[in-house]
Amino acid sequence: MVEKLMSRVDKYREKIVETQNYIWANPETGYREVKTSAYMEKVFEDLGYNIVCAGDIPGFYTVLDTGRPGPEVLILGELDSLICVEHPDADKETGAVHCCGHSAQCAALVGIASALAEDGALDGLCGRIRLCAVPAEELIEVEYRSGLKENGTIHYFGGKSEFLYRGYFDGVDIAFIVHTTRGDSFTMRKGSVGCLAKRVIYKGKSAHAGGAPWNGCNALYAATQGLSAINAARETFQDEDSIRVHPIITKGGSAVNAVPDTVIIESYVRGKTYDAILAANKKVNRALCGAALSLGANVEIQDTPGYAPHINSDGMMDLAEDAAKFLPEIPFSRTNNIEGGSTDMGDLSCVMPIVHPYAPGAVGTSHGADYYIDNPDLACVASAKWQLAMLSLLLKDDGVRAKEIIRDFKPLFASKEEYFAYVEAFTCKGDRITYQGDEAVVRI
Repeated sequence: MVEKLMSRVDKYREKIVETQNYIWANPETGYREVKTSAYMEKVFEDLGYNIVCAGDIPGFYTVLDTGRPGPEVLILGELDSLICVEHPDADKETGAVHCCGHSAQCAALVGIASALAEDGALDGLCGRIRLCAVPAEELIEVEYRSGLKENGTIHYFGGKSEFLYRGYFDGVDIAFIVHTTRGDSFTMRKGSVGCLAKRVIYKGKSAHAGGAPWNGCNALYAATQGLSAINAARETFQDEDSIRVHPIITKGGSAVNAVPDTVIIESYVRGKTYDAILAANKKVNRALCGAALSLGANVEIQDTPGYAPHINSDGMMDLAEDAAKFLPEIPFSRTNNIEGGSTDMGDLSCVMPIVHPYAPGAVGTSHGADYYIDNPDLACVASAKWQLAMLSLLLKDDGVRAKEIIRDFKPLFASKEEYFAYVEAFTCKGDRITYQGDEAVVRI
């Protein structure tokens, strides 16, 4: 039965590759994927699916019911691109490009949807299948997303976190997504680090940079001191916590002959556990505040929940490995490593068993200017087959495999409500220094 469902993908190769090519040629960053979502919506509707659109943001989902009781499995594809202005295929206006492999994910999702739409495709399976095209996995453009949050459009920066919050995954028991990687083998790691998103605004006072700089307060100098202070604190981060802090300056001044009065920094604090992230973030904030205080500037620090540490469940890792055996021509590797990137699949891993493995087919440096989908048969077609094999193994035989995985899974949080209540406590914003005459009160 597994092989029969997988074999249905081959007849849709042209549609799959066409999807990859279109989405690659029309990259859009998170919560801006209007054309991408519209393209995918039409493909699904043409296949006969009734889709539920997010409406005020891109993305949608659809649910297939086998008519037999059993667990519900969520299969995802990510819509958004990155920004890499140096990439030859980057959008000339926005710098957006799919140097993350998400175009291949969407193409694989089209292959899965096409195969499942055929008559008899659900024979022998139980439960429900939720297919979802989700926005905003790459945690970039923090200022833009902060604006969406402030006006009430979104509550969370990540698309999966937002969809989970909105209830679009209510009823789901298990989830998986297959990313794209280099090489020629299916690969799987134990998980990846989580992150806290930061927007830092140094506030000084403008003045003529040549004529009377003493009348100003240089926010750029305060910001560079803050970055240096973070660097000085790096040796206090413990190796086992996998802490990473990598800020960028998105605004550094307006005119060379004016003392910069506002400088904006975006950054993450990444780590293997929430305890490690929060401890490191205190050190980062202390460094940022100390630099502002030393020059008489102020600093507004906006801390926002990013993504949870992502941990693949053992049962789902075993499932992915077993499913890969149905594609013996593609090598498979598995490690217990925790990688240094972050994904909003981590948020789902806090409340349900998930797996986030990788299919080959790309070349170049991930997130770099030389990244391409070189082999769509591996990155898209084989990925679709692998995912259908996982789905079949989960839901055949009255869902016994899925039920075992659910039974053995121990979530970090008992519900999405408990999870969101926990991460909301990370949210903090506002000026961190209050000057009172010759004294100052600092809020770390």
